[in-house]
Formats: sequence, structure tokens, C-alpha cells
Amino acid sequence: MIHDIMPGTEEQLEKEVTTAYIGFDPSASSLHIGNLVQIMMLKHFQLKGHKPVALVGGATGMIGDPSGKSQERNLLDEKTLRANQERIKKQLSHFLDFNPDLPNAAIMVNNYDWMKDYSFLNFIRDIGKHITVNYMMAKDSVRSRLGTDSSTGMSFTEFSYQLVQGYDFLYLYQTMNCRLQMGGSDQWGNIVTGTELIRRKTGGEAYALTSPLITKSDGGKFGKTEEGNVWLDPEMTSPYKFYQFWLNVADEDAEIFVKIFTLLSKNDVEELIVKHRNAPHERILQKRLAREVTMMVHSEDDCQAAEKASGILFGQATAKSLAGIREDVFLSVFDGVPQYEIPRRTLPCKMPELLTAHTDIFTSKGELKRLVDGGGLFINKSKIPDIDREISVEDLINNKYLLVQKGKKNYFLIIIK
Repeated sequence: MIHDIMPGTEEQLEKEVTTAYIGFDPSASSLHIGNLVQIMMLKHFQLKGHKPVALVGGATGMIGDPSGKSQERNLLDEKTLRANQERIKKQLSHFLDFNPDLPNAAIMVNNYDWMKDYSFLNFIRDIGKHITVNYMMAKDSVRSRLGTDSSTGMSFTEFSYQLVQGYDFLYLYQTMNCRLQMGGSDQWGNIVTGTELIRRKTGGEAYALTSPLITKSDGGKFGKTEEGNVWLDPEMTSPYKFYQFWLNVADEDAEIFVKIFTLLSKNDVEELIVKHRNAPHERILQKRLAREVTMMVHSEDDCQAAEKASGILFGQATAKSLAGIREDVFLSVFDGVPQYEIPRRTLPCKMPELLTAHTDIFTSKGELKRLVDGGGLFINKSKIPDIDREISVEDLINNKYLLVQKGKKNYFLIIIK
């Protein structure tokens, strides 16, 4: 999990309980799995007795960090940032213990609180004079943007970002004795600016540690799906879809991810990898990875519901097992498949009428008959042998849903209102 580490960092951590912080961008109302590496870093630190600080960048979120970006981000107002901060703290509480009675209780801070009343003149006098423009321009995050077209290059606002982040580190150093800042490898330049500012301003020692940016073996961006980011908020990415993301990672990625995103011991991980390599078709590694991360981010109940629901598409599900799945999970499984709403008074009715007249799942009775004769039509996972079968309310899952399957992969959901 370590990409770069400043000399002296390890000795500091072995010497005493150390306060360490990581910054999180509050520009969205939820963190996503791209943030999980940093969250796990803080979790490991707290488990080993150190004190974790999660910094929500309310002030820096109003500026925009140029690191790894090709253009400026949209800026948010204070009310939105505050609301996002509360939701992010709730998510972090799944990983970190904020109980104030703990000697190394986690703390959440917002840099807007100490930046909002800091005047521009005071800032450039107190902070700006300690860091030269030459030093700032040498950073990769700045150089990569300065070479672009002048109309879309870097604004002064973004250029000042590393100074503001550097001041965050100085402020936490002075108020909380925070000696270490961690982050992704793209943050190295910003973090080192903070250690340099602390050294020049106070003569004190501070440290930096970064973790690798996670990539997928196929070159795709980690945490991205066709629908976009995989969020930690269950309303933005359902626990079922969250579970499926991890279940479907490539074998090569699973061997890396299980080390980073779980708290399994080294022996357990090595044993899992051996078992998986001996029978990769069983996806032992992916199943354990998906279970561990889903339980950590959501809950054991959500994880069990997701595991159960996975059997619908990838196992021998029955009408009875479908009825036993939580409604929210059931709808999540079939989110995105064609759906039809029909009034309850429509039932009972013959299948051709239901599937060709009340819905357009089939274009004609002839198409329907050919599929039935070929054994390719399933209602609620049960094969339909008779085209004239009547569908009634007794056939509904949870008195509301009818799952129609054409062949192996084409699903349709009829919702009875």
C-alpha cells in the first residue's frame, strides 16, 4: 500500500503514537471506492494505535486541486459542502472509531473552519513568503497544466492550491501535533509542500507517505463502471451492485485488491490465492473480497442479501427463492431491465394477451409460441410449457412482480399496480 515514504517516517511511527491525516474532497455527497485506499490507510493506523484525522476539504473544495486533472472542477457553496461533510463522516464511521473516550479516537475536521476568516493579505504575508514560485512550479501537477493552451491552462486559484493544502498541514501540526500526511501518489507534491512549510515556518519535522493509485489490469479506471462511479452511499450505488462490482473483478485484480481492501491476515490471503488458482472457475477470491468489503462498507445483512440475490442470475433460482429476497435488493438486481406497469384488474389473463397486448415483450403470438415450443420461456424462473397458461395474482412475487425471461439472458419485469 506504500508508494513513496519520506525518510524518518517509519522511525516516527515506531517511536510514539502519531497523529496522521488524509484529505477528502467533499464535492460529492458520497465517497466512492476510489477513496477506499485512503480510508483503509487511516483504519490500519487507528488499529495500530495511531490517531487518524479525516480532513474534509471545505476550503480546498471551493478551489479545486489540479493534481491529476486536465481542467478546473466546479466550485460548490458552503451549505452544500457542509451537507456533504456530514454524509461523508457517517460513511467514515463504518471504518473509523470516532468515540471521544478512545485515546486515539478518529477526528473529522474541515479546513473551511480555519480558512474562512483568514484574509488574503494575511495569508500571502504569513504563508506565501515561505514558499517560492520556483518551488511551486517544479511540481508535476503544475508543470503538466502550464504546458496547455493559455485559455484552458491553470488559473491562479488552482495554482494556489498547494499553498492552501500546505497550510492545512501546518495548522494541524500546530493545533493537534499532526506529524504525518498521507494520500494518493498524485498528492506527493502537495504533501511535501506542507512538510517544507512546517520546516521553514517552525523548524519542526513532519512526514509524508503516499499509496499507489489503483488501476485495473485491463487498463480501465478503477472504480468506474458503465453507470459511472461505484459510490459508498447505498442510495447512489445499491449494496447489490456494490457487491457485484467486487465479484466481477478479474483474477489478477482480485489478488491485489484482497490485500488492499480487506483486513484479512497475510496467511489468510495467501491461502485464498492458492485455493483460487487451483479452481479459478469457483471465484473463491472474488467472493471473499466482495463479502469482506460489502460488510465493511454496508452491513452483514446487506451482504447476505446481495449474496442471496446473486443466485438469481448466476444460480438455480426458483420462484420461492425469488420471493425470499428483500424487495429493494430484488429491484436492484433488475434495475435497467425493461419494466412494464399494468393495473391489477388485468389479471387473470392468458399469457399471449399479457406478453403481446398488455406489454410488448413479444411482437406476436407466433414469436411467443416458437420460444415456448423451444423451451426458452420462463416466468419467475419456472419454464413455461403451455402457451395458453393463465397468469393470475397467485403467480406474482411478493404479490407485485412477474419476472419474464426470454432465453438465457433477456429479462423483463412486469409490475402489477
